[in-house]
Amino acid sequence: MKIADRIDRFTDLVGGAFAWTTFLLVLVMATNVLLRYLFSLGSVWAQELEWHLLAPICLIGMAYALRHGEHVRVDIFFARYPERLKVWIDLTGAIAFVLISALIIYISWFYVLQSWRVDEGSANPGGIPMRYLLKAFIPFGFAMFLLQSLADALRAWAKLRSLP
Repeated sequence: MKIADRIDRFTDLVGGAFAWTTFLLVLVMATNVLLRYLFSLGSVWAQELEWHLLAPICLIGMAYALRHGEHVRVDIFFARYPERLKVWIDLTGAIAFVLISALIIYISWFYVLQSWRVDEGSANPGGIPMRYLLKAFIPFGFAMFLLQSLADALRAWAKLRSLP
């Protein structure tokens, strides 16, 4: 359980830090809209920054949401299940998440390396360079998701062992 608790603290730390990215995204979007409609000004860089901020929010946020039980679950059925079945479902889901995350990390790693090797930047003039930094959030976000899923699997396993 110590390992699971440490993973939880790590997820909370990183998730809390990246929560500020949401506030920054709102500021960037509001500024872009105001500049566009009030002054007929805009830039490709500022528009691209919006989705450069959205990607880490989603990729880091999925581990944070899993940690706090904010993920999608069909509670109308789940609530009626006996406790042992609920724990088995949680354990099976956590193991599936670990395996899927590992696969995505493996596949995306080569995608990020290829982008880094060619020093990929925006295809648009005036866009954001170093796109590989944004793409690196794919394996990083899924590594966090894998760790949080592992913590959930450890908890479910411990709970399953303690049930009569």
